[in-house]
Amino acid sequence: MNERSTLVAGLGCRRGCSLSELLALLDDTLAEHGSSTAELTALASSDHKADEPGLLQLAEHLGLPISFLPTDALTGYHERLSQTSAIALHVTGSPSVAEASALALVERLSNRPARLWITKRKSANATLAVARSDP
Repeated sequence: MNERSTLVAGLGCRRGCSLSELLALLDDTLAEHGSSTAELTALASSDHKADEPGLLQLAEHLGLPISFLPTDALTGYHERLSQTSAIALHVTGSPSVAEASALALVERLSNRPARLWITKRKSANATLAVARSDP
């Protein structure tokens, strides 16, 4: 992967989701795609998750910044999502947390168009997607 690529993992989770579950989902998903957390630029989620201990612990554990984005930052990505969630729409106002937050933060950080590199993956209590923007 090009070192100047912006690579963001977008995450959603149920309340109380553990650091170990989030880390396992992230590590396993990235490994399936020949990557690792060392290549990530940042983490992203909905501002509805800003006080979620597992997400905050994940960012600290990985030494990565995490951005919690407001609904209006997530709403412009509907046509670029691989799938939508009625639950996410009800809770956050956006039909996606993981994919939309990853896309939104990549574009904010890189000032370039983002694309989903890894579409939404799920564990029992969490969702993950990875977006990127290449130079």
